[in-house]
Amino acid sequence: MERIQIAEDLSYSRIVHGLWRLADWNQSKEETLDLIEHNLGQGITTFDHADIYGSYTCEKLFGEALSLKPSLRDQMEIVTKCGIVLPSENRPEHMSHHYNTTKEHIIKSVEQSLTDLQTEYIDTLLIHRPDPFMDPASTAEAFIQLQKEGKVRTFGVSNFKDHQWQMLESYLPFSLVTNQLELSAYQLENFEDGTLNLCQQKRVAPMAWSPLAGGEVFTSNDDKAVRLRGTLTKIQEEIGAEGIDEVMYAWLLNHPSRIMPIVGSGKKNRIAGSVRSLDYTLNHDQWFEILQSSMGHDVP
Repeated sequence: MERIQIAEDLSYSRIVHGLWRLADWNQSKEETLDLIEHNLGQGITTFDHADIYGSYTCEKLFGEALSLKPSLRDQMEIVTKCGIVLPSENRPEHMSHHYNTTKEHIIKSVEQSLTDLQTEYIDTLLIHRPDPFMDPASTAEAFIQLQKEGKVRTFGVSNFKDHQWQMLESYLPFSLVTNQLELSAYQLENFEDGTLNLCQQKRVAPMAWSPLAGGEVFTSNDDKAVRLRGTLTKIQEEIGAEGIDEVMYAWLLNHPSRIMPIVGSGKKNRIAGSVRSLDYTLNHDQWFEILQSSMGHDVP
């Protein structure tokens, strides 16, 4: 599988497997291990987590599976996120839903993630959401300490706009390596507001969460979904794809910013479809037909 160079000594698989629904799949740790090995066999070596996923349980479920075969850790890249605080029975000390990007909270979150994932290091740590109460100096101190201690190799952000990225990076002695964004043929905000342009300016490959728009295109009867579904079905036939999900992945994969879609399914056939999407080339007519169908009007 194609790989994307993230840092001098770190690369990601072009398709990333997302574990935010892992707790919902009701798998044994043996079944989760089997899914991990299936992904590795497909060339998907990058796994995306966040401390809050599954109400603070998904990292632990993944770590329990990985503990059955610890040697697999050297074959994968683990990405995780922190900064969102959620009330949960698994975190009784949390009193309210808010953001916390202080040095103390970030270090505590990483220490817990390392324990839950049963690993000695995280390949990339992301700040999950922009924090309007962020002290970037405190956040930077956490990053620098965690890197110096060998607990986190690289750092990035998620859902940051260009000014938020620039602000945080200005406090760091090293560059941020990725921005995890909502990107899909249905949700165009980050294509339109300059966020993706900054990634290209920085030569940073973004990760795309919800690349299938949460299934909206498949199920909704609103005008946009119906219109886009029709266009995707037409192009599916033109390129020989097995489903419109593969066309949606291909639409992202063909963009020159080197988008890395996060596949959030636990079903092997769905994961295989995302891998097949790497083989589809959309020409300019097809790419813009999808764009204009989503916008509901022609480009200016």
